[in-house]
Amino acid sequence: MPRILYFTLLIIIGCQSAPQEVTYQESAEDFLNPERGFYHPTNALASNFEPLSENVLKGYRSPTRKGKAEYDVVSTLVYRDFVLDKFTDQPLSEEFLTQVKTDFTTARVAGVKLIPRFTYTVKTKKGNCPDASICPPYGDAPKHVVLGHIAQLKPILQENADVTAFVQMGFIGIWGENYYTDHFGDASNNNHQKKLLDANWQDRIEVLKALLDAVPQEIMVQVRTPQIKQRQVYGIQAPVTVEPITESEAFSGTDKARIGFHNDCFISSPDDYGTFDDYGNSATPRKSETATLRKYFAADSRFVVVGGETCSDDYSPENDCGPAGHAEQEMKDMHYTYLNTSYNNDVNNDWVTGGCMESIKRNLGYRIVLKKGIYPSIISTSDSLKVKLMLENVGYTSPVNARPVELILRNVDDKSIHTLKFDSDIRKWYSGIVALEGSFPANAIPSGTYELLLNFPDSHNALAKRAEYSIRLANHEIWEAETGYNKLNCKIKIN
Repeated sequence: MPRILYFTLLIIIGCQSAPQEVTYQESAEDFLNPERGFYHPTNALASNFEPLSENVLKGYRSPTRKGKAEYDVVSTLVYRDFVLDKFTDQPLSEEFLTQVKTDFTTARVAGVKLIPRFTYTVKTKKGNCPDASICPPYGDAPKHVVLGHIAQLKPILQENADVTAFVQMGFIGIWGENYYTDHFGDASNNNHQKKLLDANWQDRIEVLKALLDAVPQEIMVQVRTPQIKQRQVYGIQAPVTVEPITESEAFSGTDKARIGFHNDCFISSPDDYGTFDDYGNSATPRKSETATLRKYFAADSRFVVVGGETCSDDYSPENDCGPAGHAEQEMKDMHYTYLNTSYNNDVNNDWVTGGCMESIKRNLGYRIVLKKGIYPSIISTSDSLKVKLMLENVGYTSPVNARPVELILRNVDDKSIHTLKFDSDIRKWYSGIVALEGSFPANAIPSGTYELLLNFPDSHNALAKRAEYSIRLANHEIWEAETGYNKLNCKIKIN
């Protein structure tokens, strides 16, 4: 009799400890997530500095319509153009540096991140020159001034890595777009050379290297054209046929792994207004290399950040929704993480009338859907907790910045938390299916019943416990807004 009872008890325990499989429902909601989506543009003239407003930035987290936009966005990204118009021939003042610091502090309090760019002029003037509406002198600063300013800004950039999403190169030319410039080689029609010489490339490379050094290593720096990256990585003589970054090189902290792109004329012409040109060197001419550089951009952008803005609707219907246009396909192929919500809305508004805007709002950057999870029901403290999750990234690209991937155990009685970290790099959760598995010793976890949750906090300690900086999964009934956790809707018992 005792033997029969003994074996019966084993059978009961075996049933109780059978794995539980949970499936999850995908959500179509457009919601906030860090470091992706449409950004709000702001600029600050050194000559008339207007600081960021905490209330305005907080307001961007709610549906907001900007300028001529015919659509609302929720946003966690703010583009900040610091225009150094007072300092083209002198060091930055302490007053201005303090103003820059304060903007970063305001962003932190408001729960957003900045995309900073430093420029010297955003004004154009008409005149008797070949390009007519944009004539020299343009108003940017010489190299020695630029390098001095980058050195002054370095401590601020280092101290504010937590609220810096990405940094755009800037500094050279009108709008910081590295084109119409008084000091770094004018490749426009206004200059007889109409290309860049070796000395021009060398000056630009020195500025980019200085900026890469000034920006914290975990943050990417975006350049205006793919050839700027090619010449910095492979040298001034590098052809446009050089190889893009590979997965084995990606996210390594090298310059090659840190240089991304901002296309400020996204699908505005066949070559995006010179984005995909070869600007030559002392021995070679400027020429269009659209096919080659587009192929390079598409491959390289899988592993680096891409964003920007539209600039002209002259390329309609190509820049419209499908089937007439290929706006969404371009964002997918070129792995876009963000776009400007304010410019150019002659283009962006066509995505509203064409019916693809809601899809674009959801899928810029990453959008991770939890599909299924397999978990134990009961384990002992001598066992390992083994979980298997299937997710899908339906966004255009993976998260760009590193962050932990955590399994949270929350005691149902006393609400105590135990955090277990998966060995997984979320930056490699490319578009498509993602398999996530973990096996964790349970010996340090007290007996009890626990809820299971997923957490993707910011990698910086200052923000790690702030829910607004954590990634939300695109599912129904799993998001905890107060904690930033994603509920797995299951419990386990540890004996």
